[in-house]
Amino acid sequence: MRSGTVMFYTYILQLDNNSFYIGYSSNLKQRHEYHKSGRVKTTKNSKKIKLVFYAAFDKKSLAISFEKYLKSSSGFAFRNKHLI
Repeated sequence: MRSGTVMFYTYILQLDNNSFYIGYSSNLKQRHEYHKSGRVKTTKNSKKIKLVFYAAFDKKSLAISFEKYLKSSSGFAFRNKHLI
């Protein structure tokens, strides 16, 4: 990876009710902190948020496509069988 190259991440969080949140970000560490500190609307009520998977991509479009796939029914099955 070249210096200054921006990476994009698709990630899966496990919430305290054992549900999962799927998202993407160009700054995974910061985004995870936002989730844990309650600054993300959809996860703000979760007390325990655990990062259980992430994948890095060199193109934003690939990260978004993988996020959409993981949210689909076939992606749901793939996630449960191979990623978590």
